[in-house]
Amino acid sequence: MEPTIRTALNDQANHELQAAHSYEGMAYWCESNDFPGFAKFFFAQAAEEREHGAKFFKHLLDRGVQPKVDSIEAPRGEFSSLNELASYAQKLEMQNSSNIRQCYSLALDVKDFDCQPMLMWFIEEQVEEEAWAAKMITLVARAECAGSIYALDRHIVKELGDD
Repeated sequence: MEPTIRTALNDQANHELQAAHSYEGMAYWCESNDFPGFAKFFFAQAAEEREHGAKFFKHLLDRGVQPKVDSIEAPRGEFSSLNELASYAQKLEMQNSSNIRQCYSLALDVKDFDCQPMLMWFIEEQVEEEAWAAKMITLVARAECAGSIYALDRHIVKELGDD
């Protein structure tokens, strides 16, 4: 495997683990601020991001490359509001999309045909991820009173299609 794509895939695997850590921090913020529905959603997102990291690492292993698991920064744990948290989640997903597209572009440049199908799967996945993030921002912005925020929290997992 060409060294630049090997490094890019390994870096993305670690980015996925960092995203999982971030979502877990967000879930705990939700728990401590009495948003159990949002907490459930973000705990599920954390698990999904760990699976994504594992998929990148497995691809490297399958191609004879020893993955390198890097250290993970402490996640952001404070938000002024649910609106700020939703915006932060969207930024995480947009950064993840950008990183994956960069990996794909590099795979095209170095003609690494073996990793292109996996990266296309991630590109399609990121369309879904950015869609839930945008929808979350819209729903949270619409919830202007305590009652509507409470109702949204009760139904957020269903609303964002993560049953």
